[in-house]
Amino acid sequence: MKNESIKVFQKKKKQILETWMKLQLADESLREDLMSNEELRGQSEELISILVDNLNDSNIDDPRHSDFDSVVDILSGISISRARQGFSPRETGTFVFSLKDALLNTMQQELKDPQELFLQSLKISKLIDSFGVTTFETFIKGREEVILRQTDEIAEISTPVIRVWDGILALPIIGTLDSARTQVVMENLLQEIVESGSSIAILDISGVPAVDSLVAQHLIKTVSATRLMGAECIISGIRPEIAQTVVHLGIDLTNIITKFTLASALRTAFNMLHLQVVKKQKQTIAD
Repeated sequence: MKNESIKVFQKKKKQILETWMKLQLADESLREDLMSNEELRGQSEELISILVDNLNDSNIDDPRHSDFDSVVDILSGISISRARQGFSPRETGTFVFSLKDALLNTMQQELKDPQELFLQSLKISKLIDSFGVTTFETFIKGREEVILRQTDEIAEISTPVIRVWDGILALPIIGTLDSARTQVVMENLLQEIVESGSSIAILDISGVPAVDSLVAQHLIKTVSATRLMGAECIISGIRPEIAQTVVHLGIDLTNIITKFTLASALRTAFNMLHLQVVKKQKQTIAD
């Protein structure tokens, strides 16, 4: 004999959808700027249809049953899409848990036996709660992908290699210098050395909040890689507190040219290339 709640869901599928839509549209956190009501209805209709069509006596107690693979696939796709669109976890969770409210509401109207209603409500709650957990897990993965992509983009933007003069490159570093970012810095710098044929590279660390032994090692690696490409490296932005930290940590930078400001480093680079910048006299009209 078929489960009574399943019969109700199959019979009242359209009613469940309408109740579910009302619950979602009534929620104050609904983001109409990110998704139209028509798109929301489309997602809801697809999910409720596949869920009810695959629900039977043998799987209603087993959220991990293979019959629900298509349901999980739809939920995962919706979760990842919403994570990329900018929805919050709460807004995404409301999508699933409002479905549970719609299902329970329909059961309360159709099932007359209190004990049967109680037992079936527990089963449906467990099932939808499990789908809710899947939704959150997938949402987190989607959000992590977004964060990683944004981190990579920021790293690319925050490590520009600038051609300040013929033969002279400058790379201002802003923020923390970790292993991953050091790799990006070295790749960008070495590539630009090859393309420009520059012989001097200035690493400006004025925007680095603090220098510890790890950051110093990363800088030394970058300098070494630069020298292997036949270019000399100058580190500018050595503030007094950074100098004290380097000395306190016993880090040896004696073989590296260091300067207080980028302007000072640029003057040193000019001297190394035997260049001289001369201030031009202002000409008068009579001249």
